Amino acid sequence: MNEHEFAELAAGHALNALSPEDEAAFVDALAEHPEWEHHAHSDAATVAALSDSVAEVAPPPALRTDLLARIASVQQDHPAQVAAPASSLESPAAAPAEPRRRSWGPRAWFALAASLVLLVGVGGGAVVLTQQLNRPVAVVALERIEAAPDAQTASTTLSDGGEATVHWSETVGEVVFVSDGLPTIGADQSYELWFVRDAGAISAGVFEAGEDGDATALLAGPMSPGDVIAVTVEPAGGSPSGAPTSDPIFAIPTA
Repeated sequence: MNEHEFAELAAGHALNALSPEDEAAFVDALAEHPEWEHHAHSDAATVAALSDSVAEVAPPPALRTDLLARIASVQQDHPAQVAAPASSLESPAAAPAEPRRRSWGPRAWFALAASLVLLVGVGGGAVVLTQQLNRPVAVVALERIEAAPDAQTASTTLSDGGEATVHWSETVGEVVFVSDGLPTIGADQSYELWFVRDAGAISAGVFEAGEDGDATALLAGPMSPGDVIAVTVEPAGGSPSGAPTSDPIFAIPTA
């Protein structure tokens, strides 16, 4: 089982909707790959957020019947392909095979059904679901990092009392910067993140801070062991030269 297949099972596990066979496969895969546990934590947190945000609403009695009828009609419109006879595979004059369409398996149908049941059953909860799906990518990445078994952080305090923290995980492969109390900069300026290593400073993207100097930003590019994460104030849009044009307002070692 690969990580993508495990992530599909994790969604079903969070909804308590796996078959006994898939539940056993989920447990075995988690025991073999504990580094994948962040998928289970993330899906469980999403389900909990949805269930805690809305009151229980009984689904319409005809929902199950209508849903199964719709699935059956789609299956008839897209029948499964029949394997070619063995003789055709052995014939040297056989015509080239046509590209094979990928059919929807049981887990894909489960995902469709679960989505429809959630949207119809929770009513106003659809707003909550939309909010969950539209969260900033930096916030989602931070949750993945915090749930990873190898999550690490490093922090520093700014001279004027602000704080900055870098979160990263090697297994997740992402780095997130979180700040509170960054100094105010001009409208013609931007904050820019950097990976600083022996070879020099490599831009990791620009970001904006809120009115209180708070920010959550996902760094662009991979971090190397021992990198220092720095922030400089640059012209709007970032350094025009690709290198820092000012001294960093802070630098956070990760080793």
